Amino acid sequence: MWMVPVVLSGRVLRFDEVRGYGFIAPDEGGPDVFVHANELADDDKSGLMPGTIVEFEVMEGERGPKAFAVRVVGPPPGRREAFSEVTARAAGPVGGPNGDDVLCDVLAPSEFREEVTELFLRGVPDLTGAQIVRLRDTLLPLAQKHGWVDE
Repeated sequence: MWMVPVVLSGRVLRFDEVRGYGFIAPDEGGPDVFVHANELADDDKSGLMPGTIVEFEVMEGERGPKAFAVRVVGPPPGRREAFSEVTARAAGPVGGPNGDDVLCDVLAPSEFREEVTELFLRGVPDLTGAQIVRLRDTLLPLAQKHGWVDE
């Protein structure tokens, strides 16, 4: 009897490069899933920071669910690479390979503030808290006006 592997998606909660393990929060909910460095499809463990988007399969381990065949599919919020993801969402639908419209996520105001804050902190770490708040307060109405954020 053949079993079809189920590929799940989630975000890295934490990963200790020294110890070689961490945990993933599945997008579908449920318990956090243990992940060991040996189960990464790519040997580059430096990409597994909190928030990194991954796909993985799960098996039952001795202490609970354990991920295997883990593959990084997206950067965590706030990484320089994530800026293009956020701006792509903000730009709205764009043409797909067949000329189709590609739907983009509309963020909740709290999600937008969190992603923008992370971008600011990583891109310009010497910004003060007050400067970040002013920048966010300026960007949020613009994002709402263009439909990038729920009202």
